[in-house]
Amino acid sequence: MEFTSAAFWTALGSIIWVNIILSGDNAVVIALAARSLPRHQQKQAIFWGSAAAIVLRVVLTIIALEMLKWPWLKIIGGLLLLYIGVTLMLDDDDADGDVGGQSGSLLAAIRTILIADLVMSLDNVIAVAAAAKGNIPLLVIGLALSIPLIIFGSTLLLKVMERFPIIIIAGAALLGFLAGEMLLTDPALVARIGELPHWQVNVGGAVGAALVVALGWLLQRRSQRAPA
Repeated sequence: MEFTSAAFWTALGSIIWVNIILSGDNAVVIALAARSLPRHQQKQAIFWGSAAAIVLRVVLTIIALEMLKWPWLKIIGGLLLLYIGVTLMLDDDDADGDVGGQSGSLLAAIRTILIADLVMSLDNVIAVAAAAKGNIPLLVIGLALSIPLIIFGSTLLLKVMERFPIIIIAGAALLGFLAGEMLLTDPALVARIGELPHWQVNVGGAVGAALVVALGWLLQRRSQRAPA
């Protein structure tokens, strides 16, 4: 597709639009990871985390169609998301007492953003790859233009989380839900028991969400009871 053609601009618009729609959960993770940082580092974490995540997404999109066929990949990713969800709930508890501690590390926040975005993008990038129609330059441009929109969404969520802490629990539950879905749709599991109905996958997601919230709450209570 030529730069001046209507097909180029149509495909570019599709990539941006699809990426915005599918990046809502990623914006939640970015905001969750950045909230425990000092205020002057929050914007840095959101910017660099979003930019690096987009670069990883470009690479992942190129090889996504093949990667999603690998057995056990979604199971590993689902377990990682469960761990990240619980960790982010604990970060909220730690941030109240020690903003400068490990939970307040800029590099740690960026690392969390990258890992979570990489895992959560396994399914999302298929739609983006389809919109790009194999045109790598178009893919890079479209995802790069999406960065400001993801940053804006993350910044807005961060401000809302400061006023309504319950959203932090909802965000962690979202990660658990996605983890549960990934675990039940892994090719290795499908090969053994067959493809599950959509409602059963949703039930698995709900169990994952409940597990993350319950583990996070229990570990928070344990840390609060521990001697200083």
